[in-house]
Amino acid sequence: MEYNIENTIALLSRTPAALDALLRGLSEEWTLRDEGEKTWTVRDVIAHLIHCERNNWMPRVKWLLQFGESRSFEPFRRESHREEPLDLLLDEFASLRTQSLSELRGLDLTPEQLALRGAHPAFGPVTLSQQLATWATHDMTHLHQISRIMAHQYREAVGSWSQYLGVLQCSGHSAL
Repeated sequence: MEYNIENTIALLSRTPAALDALLRGLSEEWTLRDEGEKTWTVRDVIAHLIHCERNNWMPRVKWLLQFGESRSFEPFRRESHREEPLDLLLDEFASLRTQSLSELRGLDLTPEQLALRGAHPAFGPVTLSQQLATWATHDMTHLHQISRIMAHQYREAVGSWSQYLGVLQCSGHSAL
């Protein structure tokens, strides 16, 4: 699929509602358990998404537009832990995402701007469209991770059916 900014915005705009529908009002048995040592809880994932919204996506878009390849992005730290109730984190994420998408739409990016290159501290040259595509794919990665964390809680309860449940066979992506 070729990159299309409207498709990206359409996907990014749905993430808060998807998370809200899946998680709001669930007991902490679902949201504060993880998949084992050095893995994230659902609340950790939402906190990470908030951190990314504040410190990664739009800040790097603006950085790339301002500096291009002349200055590398600031390194990104993967913070994840927050103590607030999950419902408050979901509200905060939804609010931040709305702001981010408003800013993104306001840039009215041209095809030439989407092709601009920036400098990633680990990957080297990246384009603005790659940064935006990564943002959307990052959302999908964490939606997948959340479903896997939650399914993991029933890994024993499903008994022999576990062999047919792909979400229980998937590994990785959760390490801190």
